[in-house]
Amino acid sequence: MASDQLQDTTMKKAAPLSSKCICKDPDDGRQRFLLELEFVQCLANPTYIHYLAQNRYLEDDAFIGYLKYLQYWQRPEYIKFIMYPHCLFFLERLQNPNFRSAMAHPANKELAHRQQFYFWKNYRNNRLKHILPKPPSELGHGPPSSMAPPSLPSATAVAVLPPPPAPVAAQAPLPMQYGVSSGIVLGKNDPRNTAIDRRKRK
Repeated sequence: MASDQLQDTTMKKAAPLSSKCICKDPDDGRQRFLLELEFVQCLANPTYIHYLAQNRYLEDDAFIGYLKYLQYWQRPEYIKFIMYPHCLFFLERLQNPNFRSAMAHPANKELAHRQQFYFWKNYRNNRLKHILPKPPSELGHGPPSSMAPPSLPSATAVAVLPPPPAPVAAQAPLPMQYGVSSGIVLGKNDPRNTAIDRRKRK
């Protein structure tokens, strides 16, 4: 009888703990963070979006709600973890039902893939056009052609300086130059010259 009372009191004490169901994530959300990051970055691939559309994931209301939830990745504290920024562009486009239905067609997938390729191909050159200064001849700020150049002071008063070098048009280097510009011939004893005959000398 005493054991029954002891068992009843322990059951009463244990019941409130089990009814509260405190779910503690063992890794503090790291696994969920990595899974969501991986999924969001997969959206940078138009072929994957086409796969989702073909298998009717993009028609499921729960999945559409999940895509809306994932928009938190556009906030600055999360965007720093994104390696493929096109995924955020496609995540935003996937909020539109017309885009979701259009991505089911292979031609639209190819169009998105091609446009993405052209963006990658020309992004650096397009950015350099806006960053590098333009030569004075392109700016149009030079002196008018009808105006004569100012007269020089007497040669005895001013030392003659060599003319300044002509401005070289800023041209972006090709992506794979390996640090050696074209036209430079490496010396025979230059350590960068890989064509040196490395046989033992007598």
